[in-house]
Amino acid sequence: MGPDLTVVGIVVEDMARSLAFYRRLGLDIPTDADTEPHVEADLPGGMKLAFDTRETILSFDSSWTSPTGSPRMALAFRCDSPADVDKLYAELVAAGADGHLEPWDAFWGMRYASLLDPDGNGVDLFCPAES
Repeated sequence: MGPDLTVVGIVVEDMARSLAFYRRLGLDIPTDADTEPHVEADLPGGMKLAFDTRETILSFDSSWTSPTGSPRMALAFRCDSPADVDKLYAELVAAGADGHLEPWDAFWGMRYASLLDPDGNGVDLFCPAES
């Protein structure tokens, strides 16, 4: 039996700002976590999404540098309906998120949208066109 993927980690510049973004996506993260250097949010299926400040990473990896350019990976959040994709995208952009691709009806049969979290990581919103 091989290893189990259980944690996805994100390095953040501003913990409070990043956690506020992910709370808007429905993650249950207590507000007292905003000042912590490391935060974990439980996800369905036993997975965790972890957030570490830049300083935390540098404390054990002094060679770490922030990535540049476009995201190479994205987190995708399934919404309840195609209308919810549009609504959540608009809410996140109104709250200051960087909208990358406005909601559209994708050729693969989904309502889809893409934006960037406060640290430039890709975040997609989707729902099967017929939900």
